[in-house]
Amino acid sequence: MNENLGIKEILDWYITAGVDEICGEVPFALAEPEQEVRKPLPVAAVAARPAESSARPATTELAQATISACQSARELCMKAETLADLKALVEGFDGCALKLTANKTVFGYGSENARLLLIGEAPGADEDRSGVPFVGRSGHLLEKMLKAIGFDRDDCFITNVLPWRPPGNRTPTEGEIAVCLPFLKRQIDLVSPEAIMILGGSAANALLDNGEPISKMRGKWLEYKKTDGNKVPVLASFHPAYLLRNSGQKAKAWVDMLRMKQKLSNN
Repeated sequence: MNENLGIKEILDWYITAGVDEICGEVPFALAEPEQEVRKPLPVAAVAARPAESSARPATTELAQATISACQSARELCMKAETLADLKALVEGFDGCALKLTANKTVFGYGSENARLLLIGEAPGADEDRSGVPFVGRSGHLLEKMLKAIGFDRDDCFITNVLPWRPPGNRTPTEGEIAVCLPFLKRQIDLVSPEAIMILGGSAANALLDNGEPISKMRGKWLEYKKTDGNKVPVLASFHPAYLLRNSGQKAKAWVDMLRMKQKLSNN
């Protein structure tokens, strides 16, 4: 973080990053960074140096735009009583710049009463063309894995953290994730699954709000708290796209699938 930012810019940065709580019960004021004593520069050097404050308004404006978009997304989600309502609202939402570069909005697909809900990070090129999540090579592998434990794709609900493909499949920014996260959480509320499987570390970090690598999260049961306070068991595993590149990890993913099958069989 830029050490020269003022209190307002620092707070804006934290809000954009998703920080909404403080560690202690008693609030405290952030101290302004100490000003470094500098010798006066020659007039020519001062004229040639760009104004330090010129970049600050842009940063603040971006943070404010993200905060406003997050608030708008949350308000829209409150209006959605069904998945069809939510899909229409997401398709009409203009608060995320990713929509401008994507071909289609890729909303969740599957049963509204699914026992198992699966979450990826973002649509790829195949999904961007079809408007349906997990239809490319990754989707075909996922279907085979689900069938191996007795689940059909249509019986599950499959979605992504982001409904729009980032250009070139680049890693989404924290701001983009923050804006789209309310739509994902509303999908979970409306489907109300018995269990959630998160595919890939990025998706797991976004939903569970942590920074652990997938290698540490997979293999153990975690929890996600819905907006009504009820908790859903969560199992994180490798993304099918990763498995296509690293076939040696398929055995671990298979163990995760069997663990999910056992969990749902016991419910």
